[in-house]
Amino acid sequence: MAERREAQGPDRRRRRGPRWIAFEVLRTVADADAYANLILPQRIRDAGLDERDAALATELTYGTLRRLGYYDRIITLAADRDTSRIDPAALDLLRLGAHQLLGMRVAPHAAVKETVALVRKESARGFVNAVLRRIAAEDRDTWLAATLAGVTSGEEALSIQYAHPLWIVRAMRQVLVAEGREAELEPLLVADNVPAPVALTALPGLAAPEELGERLSSVSPVGVLAPSGDPGVLPAVREARARVQDEGSALAALILSRARPIVPGERWLDLCAGPGGKAALLAAEAAIGGAELTANEFAPHRAELVRRALRVFGEAAPEVVVADGATWADRAPAAFDRILLDAPCTGLGALRRRPEARWRKQPSDVAELAGLQSRLLDAAIAALRPGGLLAYVTCSPHAAETKAIVNAALRRHAGLRSLDTQEVAQRVAVTPLDLAPGTHVQLWPHRHGTDAMFIQLLTVE
Repeated sequence: MAERREAQGPDRRRRRGPRWIAFEVLRTVADADAYANLILPQRIRDAGLDERDAALATELTYGTLRRLGYYDRIITLAADRDTSRIDPAALDLLRLGAHQLLGMRVAPHAAVKETVALVRKESARGFVNAVLRRIAAEDRDTWLAATLAGVTSGEEALSIQYAHPLWIVRAMRQVLVAEGREAELEPLLVADNVPAPVALTALPGLAAPEELGERLSSVSPVGVLAPSGDPGVLPAVREARARVQDEGSALAALILSRARPIVPGERWLDLCAGPGGKAALLAAEAAIGGAELTANEFAPHRAELVRRALRVFGEAAPEVVVADGATWADRAPAAFDRILLDAPCTGLGALRRRPEARWRKQPSDVAELAGLQSRLLDAAIAALRPGGLLAYVTCSPHAAETKAIVNAALRRHAGLRSLDTQEVAQRVAVTPLDLAPGTHVQLWPHRHGTDAMFIQLLTVE
């Protein structure tokens, strides 16, 4: 009988409920290195969840992933064993239950009962039940104190309390210290744990921001903060004349396109275009000004996403090239008037949107990516016409991926110089931006409400 129950697992109703959907996404993220923001919406649609249950599944998934490291510390204490010794599926259920008990307003008995009901293996049910009951026996302040016991470093305490790996806390602090804003470290970590608002971009010439809602962006002149519910119900979004896009990402593209008037016939290049959000905005701007955009993407599946993003332009859609971005130095030397290099990076600036990324990235990734970023920047510089504009952009504030890359390039290339990107940003943005001194723009979620985008305009003399 026990074997039959173990094979059957949760009943059909629970397998289509928000907790089961969240559990499935957690398992997929762990097993396949998937991104929750890419797979959760489809799981919600497949399950036919209504708006309330969809919101619950979203909070269960993202909330658990954001604070996963913190919950693992609590589970270790409650289970009296390291998480590496716990069955992976049972561990994900314990994380899910811990979030309901400590991060949501779910009644303790409901959190324990509904989570235990999802256990696939009868043999693990008692263990999951016991650990969750142990967690439920103490309040969140007690558990926080328990996890901080013996911690003497302020950075480590912040790392535990706000569920960020210690190396990320230190990297963020380094950048803020350089800005003279060290006191903003804790507000930044808090902001990383708050779900990002859904922002929409109206493609110029195809849609107006007023079509999308009344809460206009405070950063992007073509942006709107989406009303509650599914933005896909808006005609402009459904018809791809507008799209979901962070306000900072939109501003990065507009800083390049609006830095100076467009001369008809200009050639533009989006060097790392996937998945296509900035490419679509640049294509709209290019179409209005009479410029020609080429979109390049290294990965074929991401190139297909770019093509989909550009289909709204019909026969006038920009060409999408599948190639290593570093080859453009030889493919088209000194050929482009404006180049966007949205360089592959750790994505530490988008932890609000990709909560699992903080646990997936390692310090070694920074050094590996820095080499790629430098090679791509060298290629972009070679492909830029004298007097042209190059925007180096990352969705990471890490100093080794931002100013260090730009400064090294300035030393390597005698004719390269940085431009006052802040002047352009202040002119393009809807409201004045609170920026630290420098020629670059560094946006922050706690200060600007955007992803932590870095933007530096360059030119070749």
